[in-house]
Amino acid sequence: MRSVYLDNAATTRVLPEVLDAMLPYFKDYYGNPQSLHRWGDAAREALDEAREKVAALIGGQPEEIIFTASGSESNNLAIKGLARAQQAKGKHVVVSAIEHFSVLNSAQTLEKMGFEVTHVSVDRYGIVDPEEVARSLRGDTILVSIMHANTEVGTIQPIREIAAVVKKAGVAFHTDAVAAAGNIPIDVKTLGVDALSLAGNQFYGPKGAAALWVKKGTRIIPLIDGGVQENGRRAGTENVPAIVGLGKAAELARLEMDSRGRRLTTLRDKLIGGVLSRIDRTVLTGHPAQRLPGNASFCFEFIEGESILMLLDQQGIAASSGSACTSRALKASHVLISMGAPHEIAAGSILFTLGLDTTEEDIDYVLEVLPPIVDRLRQMSPLYARFVKAQAGRS
Repeated sequence: MRSVYLDNAATTRVLPEVLDAMLPYFKDYYGNPQSLHRWGDAAREALDEAREKVAALIGGQPEEIIFTASGSESNNLAIKGLARAQQAKGKHVVVSAIEHFSVLNSAQTLEKMGFEVTHVSVDRYGIVDPEEVARSLRGDTILVSIMHANTEVGTIQPIREIAAVVKKAGVAFHTDAVAAAGNIPIDVKTLGVDALSLAGNQFYGPKGAAALWVKKGTRIIPLIDGGVQENGRRAGTENVPAIVGLGKAAELARLEMDSRGRRLTTLRDKLIGGVLSRIDRTVLTGHPAQRLPGNASFCFEFIEGESILMLLDQQGIAASSGSACTSRALKASHVLISMGAPHEIAAGSILFTLGLDTTEEDIDYVLEVLPPIVDRLRQMSPLYARFVKAQAGRS
């Protein structure tokens, strides 16, 4: 049976070059970067090099990079740390309705601390209107957080236009770029943001290595208290091998981004076109063009996404239904609901995310296997039976 991994939004595999870069820091250069001897020197130099590579990926400066353990931690640090640092100016925070739960739940935590949060709506493609953000701003607004691209539907936001509105009001702006960084070009200087989150496992680096870029001069309060690591902004002994891997993955992503993007876009469009032409009553979710290169997301009417996933898995195909952080919740995606999808349609969501290992033959295999799976499930669906009966009554 063929094996096809199309769940790269959940995590990507570590590239051989990345693993090779990491291994020496497990067995040879295992010192603590804070130690004042040659073992510590080697580890500290590795961190400095990784910091430079991560900064280069997004057009930032090395000293602006804070290493964390995950994209979720980066988002928590950004939302809570930036808001708490500026609460003397006000306690109003703005986020979009389709943010990752690490942003939404952080905002909810702020509400329990006395902050007020406004959730900006999106259109049917998942796009945030900069004018809607402008209308949400108040005199006591201190932070806006809008994701760069959505993992579930692939929609890329007009961050530069939103940033212009936010900066005109003199408000701090964070973007969750976990799905975007390493996959599409990003330059923090032209974007106009004050903080940006990224994670290595989204672009063929290791899990457990991520970063938050914070523009020089922007105040932020640490989440983790302790030592002087990360210039006092994130305490704890650094995970040197993982950070080295993050740096190497960032370097490769920067050098290969254009070629990767062109190839994935071609395969993505073939998959989208094939699914829509072969399976009726199917909705492409997210923006049809303004989307991540490897993202193909759909809703199949009358059936549930989890059932499709199980049958795909039996055929050797890995996909997902919503984000990795919510796929086991068995609830309709808050992203799709916020985009206006009815619950019964949102329940049938499937996300295919392509990666470097994806081939044209893999896409052909999915297009061969998926239509019979959908048909089989619909034949067992009472919703589909009612639809067929209603159609017959009209003819």
